[in-house]
Amino acid sequence: MEQNSNQKTAVVALSGGVDSSVCCYLLREQGYKVIGITGKMTNLPCADITCQNAKKVADNLGIEHIVLDLTEDFNKNVIEYFNNTYKNGKTPNPCAMCNKTIKWGKIFDYAIKEINADVFATGHYANIQNIGEYKTLFPAKDEKKDQMYFLYSLNQAQLNKTIFPLYEYEKFQVREIAEKIDIPSKYQKDSLDTCFIEKPQTLKGYLHNLLGDKKGDFIHIQTGKKLGEHSGFYHYTIGQRKGLEIAYTEPLYVIKIDAENNIVYVGEKKYAYGNELKLKNLSFVYPFEEKSFDVKTKIRYNMEKVEAHVEITENEAIMTFMEPVYSITPAQIAVFYDKNDGHLIGGGEII
Repeated sequence: MEQNSNQKTAVVALSGGVDSSVCCYLLREQGYKVIGITGKMTNLPCADITCQNAKKVADNLGIEHIVLDLTEDFNKNVIEYFNNTYKNGKTPNPCAMCNKTIKWGKIFDYAIKEINADVFATGHYANIQNIGEYKTLFPAKDEKKDQMYFLYSLNQAQLNKTIFPLYEYEKFQVREIAEKIDIPSKYQKDSLDTCFIEKPQTLKGYLHNLLGDKKGDFIHIQTGKKLGEHSGFYHYTIGQRKGLEIAYTEPLYVIKIDAENNIVYVGEKKYAYGNELKLKNLSFVYPFEEKSFDVKTKIRYNMEKVEAHVEITENEAIMTFMEPVYSITPAQIAVFYDKNDGHLIGGGEII
């Protein structure tokens, strides 16, 4: 495609996977000069493979490819956050933190400030639309793949320069495009793994190497009775059922974690429900002045939206649910959606 002086530049965060690869192709077909940027996040072999795969895609599409060494930033903003959150008995959300500090941090800034790109694009499934004079996010066509949850921290400056070309496609259509144009990653499965924990290592093995074994007690949340021993509170998360290995008359779930005393409180499923939570580090996609409002919310990605009421005091909030919700997990993200049309309002971190 010949370049002209009026041609706009689109920078794509290119992982080499199906979604970001098709994103590059669609923008190229729309007439953009497309540049793929791949962040090298760690010094593990899997990070080098990611960069190599992304270059194959770029070469296949005939677009420019840049690798940014983000190992220091990723270690500080994502890996250290991940490690410290587990050390404190909470469950981190590394994808949300990566989006905030890396994709719409270092990569976005490089694209807009250094390359002077007209737009920044990713393979996320979300639909940017206007609410009055401001931009926000609406669900993508493929609601099973909708990823607004992970984008709750985007602001107006970022949304004004961001596009999501896949919002109008369903996943099977994206895979069909990948096969039709013979993208190298056309048969690649979606990854749900933590990218800096390299197979065959598991999360449990990673945490064992990081924190070692530290014997502690399983205590019943209601009776206070000791039911067994564990090898470290950091191996468990709120709502967990599998892997407890406690003999009991009913199935047990993790209800509460006391990191300071290395105690994991367990109980029957009914004790895993809560009516209220607190939030900190609030973020709103557009200027939002209301201090008391009703929303639909998710307190983790893979759940259905539920109704809740939010009360804001300074930079914290109390969220009260209309019906009890399962597994309120500190350090996860609670995201606010408009209860009428479903657009993204913002969110915060569960305390």
